Amino acid sequence: MSFGGGSPGKESTKTAISADENLLPRDYSLVSLASTSSQDENFCSRNHADCTLKRMQFYLENQKLCDVVLIAGVDGKRVPAHRLVLSAASAYFAAMFTGSLRESDLQEREITLGEVTGTALQLLVQYCYTGSIELREDTVETLLSTASLLQLGAVVNACCTFLGRQLHPSNCLGFALFAEQQSCETLLKVATNYTCEHFMQVCRNQEFFQLSSEQLGKLLASDNLNVPSEQEVFHALLAWIQHDPKNREKHIPQLLALIRLPLLHPAFITDHVEALCESANCQELVMEALKWHLLPERRAVIASQRARPRKSTMGKLLAVGGMDAHKGSISIESYCPRLDQWSLVKNMTARRLQFGVAVMDNRLIVVGGRDGLKTLNTVESLDLTTMAWSNLPPMITNRHGLCAAVLGGPLYVIGGHDGWSFLNTVERWDPCTRTWSNVAPMTSMRSTAGVAVLGGYLYVVGGRDGSGCHRSVERYDPHTNKWSPRAAMVKRRAGVGVTAANFFIYALGGHENSANNPSASRTETVERYDPGTDTWTLVASLNVGRDSIGVALLGERILSVGGYDGNQYLKTVEQYDPETNEWSQLASLNFSRAGACVVAIPNTAAVPTTSNTKWRPVRFLPCYGRQVKIYDHYV
Repeated sequence: MSFGGGSPGKESTKTAISADENLLPRDYSLVSLASTSSQDENFCSRNHADCTLKRMQFYLENQKLCDVVLIAGVDGKRVPAHRLVLSAASAYFAAMFTGSLRESDLQEREITLGEVTGTALQLLVQYCYTGSIELREDTVETLLSTASLLQLGAVVNACCTFLGRQLHPSNCLGFALFAEQQSCETLLKVATNYTCEHFMQVCRNQEFFQLSSEQLGKLLASDNLNVPSEQEVFHALLAWIQHDPKNREKHIPQLLALIRLPLLHPAFITDHVEALCESANCQELVMEALKWHLLPERRAVIASQRARPRKSTMGKLLAVGGMDAHKGSISIESYCPRLDQWSLVKNMTARRLQFGVAVMDNRLIVVGGRDGLKTLNTVESLDLTTMAWSNLPPMITNRHGLCAAVLGGPLYVIGGHDGWSFLNTVERWDPCTRTWSNVAPMTSMRSTAGVAVLGGYLYVVGGRDGSGCHRSVERYDPHTNKWSPRAAMVKRRAGVGVTAANFFIYALGGHENSANNPSASRTETVERYDPGTDTWTLVASLNVGRDSIGVALLGERILSVGGYDGNQYLKTVEQYDPETNEWSQLASLNFSRAGACVVAIPNTAAVPTTSNTKWRPVRFLPCYGRQVKIYDHYV
């Protein structure tokens, strides 16, 4: 059809529109060009980025539009590429091509990259176009160092993850050294953690004996070495010295200073450590360790980093039972300081509230409490080796709200409530005769008090009776079977957490009024008692005011576990450092609980618990004119 050179007339236009109406959907036929409702659309191609990158990769493979050639400095391999693609993928190339460097000049067609291999360079250039790269055991280290140089973070992380899966006690030290040289913090952290976790196996492998004195010193200084006792660290040091005694004897003083000698048994120090100590510096270390054992009352003065146990040798913490949202927990949680982690280990045989616990001969003793209906006098024992429960003879008196502590062998249970009245009576359990007997009663009736053992005495702190909460403190002398008053606390405290540390007693939190009073004031304050001056002093406060706190000393730190803040049961755990007078947060409990009994369980055996590894003397090392036993592992 031809319209000639003019415009179509009105009639022809109308005819055309009428004909088209039959071809359009009904709704569209009603739309006027002047309609106010917009029919605009935003179209997005989902595969646009993939298609574009594939087209760029096609140009690369056919060397079309390439505007730069990268030359590997190691082998001279030439890799063509596009500046735009490299700059978009790599911060290194972005700075090179868009900054004020000479390479930003488009006339600079060839750029040499020193200390880069051609294979790694080509793989990483391909990655910039595809986002994909193959990781292989024989090339991953070179790939990692090159990707780190080119600031390809995703590839660096992928290489670190790949290498992390290849870690073994025989290669982890080498991986850590490589990561440090490449400034790869992620891999360095993973390799270092692996080395500490598997130290007992690492110290038997060749890489360990090839460490320099500086590298070994950094390892021995770590708090995170997973060892059953400090003896194992000392034996590892001796084995390293024996590998090259002529050149390594000179490093003994500075490396021996990294061993926690005060934590070794005095007999071990005499039999094994002193033989290395001809130099004055070494002798000072031995004297420090022996003073730690001979003068325990002066430990706060002579304390050093060497007196702080490594996390794996601290033992563990048990949080037993307590009140929760279900009116009483029966679970027992264990805390690992090295992993900063709580785990469920066992359940009690039945529900108990306001009971007492103590550790005797690798057994957890649970005494008294109430089951929700009546006050109990029953006693149970959990064997911490077999994790089996058994019954012990019951106490003379039914009690809840009591406190319990071991002093010089026997177990003492103190005060509480018998279901009718508050108690001042005290019972003693003799593990040899397996009998209970009464000893001298306290001067005051006390329930929900705190107890600590210090200097051969029992100290009972705070608590409450029918008239209110106590500030008073009493001390029991087992030799005279008498109680005597000591200086009162600054604040009244019932439901108080109490423990001894560094020849001081600490009282944490608590409430000032009756626990049945909804308006009871719960305090976050903490007091410290000095038995030398018979005085109490306020120290750094808890982060949250609470009572019914579980408290124990783990290593050199005081741990505050759970509690009740007046509105809810808590799962928070705080740690107090007496040296810095500061509280810090630790991993929370798995379950909220108040009034949990918390006790520290020491490492009970020198034999490693993570393997069947043992030590045996295999040779003698001449050192400073003496013969020193060198130990090796056997299984």
